[in-house]
Amino acid sequence: MAREIDEAWIDEAIERYRRVEDLRAEFDRAVSAHSVSVHSPDQSIEVVVTAAGTIVDVRLHGELRHRVPAEFAAEIKAVVVSAAEAARWAREKLHGEVFGSFRTLEGH
Repeated sequence: MAREIDEAWIDEAIERYRRVEDLRAEFDRAVSAHSVSVHSPDQSIEVVVTAAGTIVDVRLHGELRHRVPAEFAAEIKAVVVSAAEAARWAREKLHGEVFGSFRTLEGH
């Protein structure tokens, strides 16, 4: 027995696939372009990170000569961890903005 092909459903699935690809490209562009600035707990280090997780700048504020190396290293680690968390947060927010209104094929 031959099975009927629902051409309208196939056309809709193809269109949805194209839309997903377009949204994915938009999302990829957004995470690369969006950046977040994060500071160390003592405000002496600033890291700028994209939502994709790429560190694009590190800025040091204040005098470094009298810093205790172990404390300075701890500040660097803290701000890099914060930058990774900020990038994840920014990605999630952008994902919601880009894909938020996209409905699934379930129930069709």
